[in-house]
Amino acid sequence: MKIKYTLLFVLLFATSLLSQAQQESDDLKARIKRIENGLMPSLQIKGKPIQTFNINERLKQLGIPGISVAFVNNGKMEWSRAYGMADVATNRPMTTETLLLAGSISKPIAALRAHQMVESGKLKLDENVNNYLKSWKLPDNEFTENEKVTLRRILNHTAGLTVWGFPGYLNEDELPSTIDILDGKGNTDPVRVYKKPGESWMYSGGGYTIMQLMVADVEGIPFAKTLQQHVLNPLGMTESTFENPLPKKYHNIAATGYNGRGQEVKGKWPVYREMAAAGLWTTPSQLIQYAIEVQKIDNTKKDGILKYSTVKEMLTPGMNDHGLGPQTSKSRFGHGGADNGFRANMIAWRDQPYALVVMVNSDNGQIMQELQLAVAKEYNLSGIQADVRETIEISEAELQKYVGRYQVGDIGVVEAKIADGLLTFEAPFVNPTMHMFAESQTIFFDRQTGNRVSFEIKDNKVTGFTVQGIKARKLNK
Repeated sequence: MKIKYTLLFVLLFATSLLSQAQQESDDLKARIKRIENGLMPSLQIKGKPIQTFNINERLKQLGIPGISVAFVNNGKMEWSRAYGMADVATNRPMTTETLLLAGSISKPIAALRAHQMVESGKLKLDENVNNYLKSWKLPDNEFTENEKVTLRRILNHTAGLTVWGFPGYLNEDELPSTIDILDGKGNTDPVRVYKKPGESWMYSGGGYTIMQLMVADVEGIPFAKTLQQHVLNPLGMTESTFENPLPKKYHNIAATGYNGRGQEVKGKWPVYREMAAAGLWTTPSQLIQYAIEVQKIDNTKKDGILKYSTVKEMLTPGMNDHGLGPQTSKSRFGHGGADNGFRANMIAWRDQPYALVVMVNSDNGQIMQELQLAVAKEYNLSGIQADVRETIEISEAELQKYVGRYQVGDIGVVEAKIADGLLTFEAPFVNPTMHMFAESQTIFFDRQTGNRVSFEIKDNKVTGFTVQGIKARKLNK
């Protein structure tokens, strides 16, 4: 009889666990559904209702082919989803296994290997990089007489180096070596010291390309190979790669990149020989493993892929809230990425057990911010907020003085009109048409991007405007 009661208890307990798991699964599905239908504009107008969007409908509205996302809760990946298309021409859907270019998120991942080499004594953070570079040397000049370019300064962008970013290459191009790139024989300027190292902050992908060569020179093996062996595989990012050009074995799972107008980039995707700066191919589900590991070491104070002391130093905010690899603050760390045809963002919280990675195969990353807002609302995440602006009403009669044709620098002519009570800008190079709200009599902003336009008014007549540092003059005054 006792055995029967024991079996009954076990069955009831097992049934209870299954029911609880099913309830948790149903709760998670409901959460994800609320997020999928709760995308919010990153630019909001104070006092006006906030419109929400369905993620699939929003992809179509914005002309973005596809999006992939992964979310971590309490140290484990709670869910991942993909929407839209990896390749429009072949009707291939985006999946959670689709590889995308991570852009500058490559930098903190690449930095892990440099930190490992510091821990093993192969490199030093504050030593002149020329002491480690064997196949090439960074030319000294008047700026390096007393201060040197060091690994620490490369990692936190205070080395005083040129070349902030890279446009990438076509597969058909004659691809330069790392040394060619550093000497300006690729499609960018030479990487050189242009101001005193350590003096101030300036983002430099060129610096990370020096680090790429330094790691390869000291290791004696190709950069992509050592990153695969010592960083990607140990993190569980076994299907990710720094190899550029992308090996053929990955082509059938790689997303095609698209520009902001929804047109396929030439060659389907760019090639980044500047691998440490911009060349990582990965998925949100794999990339978020970096966030999980660093977050775990930071929270538990126990060693992992790096020692806790290394991670503590790596995540200490420096100039412009940059650590030794990732962007960082007391509450969060992460990085953004932008390659030709691709956008990505990674955020991990230090005071909350969450992490989020979002990637798209488009130059238009607007939907990423909108999705992040929906996730932040659902999980009550700190630090992700909409840009809320106040506006003033200007009558159509008053708007008439802004109407006309403007020569925008050397770019072309834009025509200002009035539509539905708003000032609009139309031109062949403006896509889509800009619809603008007024913050004041002289400052308007595009309701989609938030870009501000500052008008010049003399004697109650508009003579021109400035947008993103570019001046325009009115042609028909």
